[in-house]
Amino acid sequence: MAKILNSAANNARTSTAAQPLVKNERRRTKPDFTLALLRFIILMITAGLILMFGPSLQPVSVAINCAVFLAVLLLVFCIRKVNEWDRAIVLRWGRFHKVRGPGLFFLVPLADRVTQTVDLRIRVTDFSAQETLTQDSVTVTVDAICFWLVWDPQKAILEVEDYEDAVVLSSKTALRNAISSHDLSTFLERGDLIEKQIQEEVDKKTTEWGITVQFVEITDIQIPGELQDSLSRVAQAEREKKARTLLAEAEIEIAKKLEEAVRIYANNEPAMKLKILSILNEGLKAGNSMMLVPNSIAEELKTKDIFGLEALNELKKKEL
Repeated sequence: MAKILNSAANNARTSTAAQPLVKNERRRTKPDFTLALLRFIILMITAGLILMFGPSLQPVSVAINCAVFLAVLLLVFCIRKVNEWDRAIVLRWGRFHKVRGPGLFFLVPLADRVTQTVDLRIRVTDFSAQETLTQDSVTVTVDAICFWLVWDPQKAILEVEDYEDAVVLSSKTALRNAISSHDLSTFLERGDLIEKQIQEEVDKKTTEWGITVQFVEITDIQIPGELQDSLSRVAQAEREKKARTLLAEAEIEIAKKLEEAVRIYANNEPAMKLKILSILNEGLKAGNSMMLVPNSIAEELKTKDIFGLEALNELKKKEL
């Protein structure tokens, strides 16, 4: 049983180690051959000068010429160049000497050595936390990106073995802690607070290494399919609830306006009659051949002879 457990643990450890820490591997920069070309030109010029101005080919002079050429060769390979955004960490006899760059600089032969070159530009690291339980026991997988930069190359090289892996692992740990200390609704609604918490937690560690974490952004939250269906139903119910609430509030507003209109028409009879006539006018504009009108309105219109029907009947009687 112990052997089975040990083999399972080893397999899990192997699978974890096989997974890359980041999704986006750092792009390799194209090799710069300008320094090699400069070294070649210097060597060719030295060899030409030795052949042109050297003494006659005697054993002693040949040895001197060879020594001069080897010395120039050694000095040529002590020329180093770093880009504007890079800094070189120089060790002298195994001890830290200084940070060199940008541009061309010289190393003391056999004593100085460039141990590593540090990029000072802002870097973007895309990483993800493996399946983790939230505070409300929901299994989620969260992807995030981290913007960070090195502001002290000396500390980044001397204080930690591999500062890139240290930043990524610290970010993944902080992301897991944030997932386990908040529920899913907080991740979905208040992601900015989670990002700020992760950024502060990681930056607190990396400041001692000469590294600053500027931003942490959550890019994707993956949840189980069953939970997605339930969340969609809850969201649909919430939207329907809001729609019905808005409809009820609109009905209340309409009822208040109608109540106000009733009070106005009750105290102003001419306004009520004008309203009746406007309703009839709208019906006639619509081209309706038949209109249903209450008896009270019809009798009142008949007595008032609004449409001139009584006068028309009297004219017809006179013609007959």
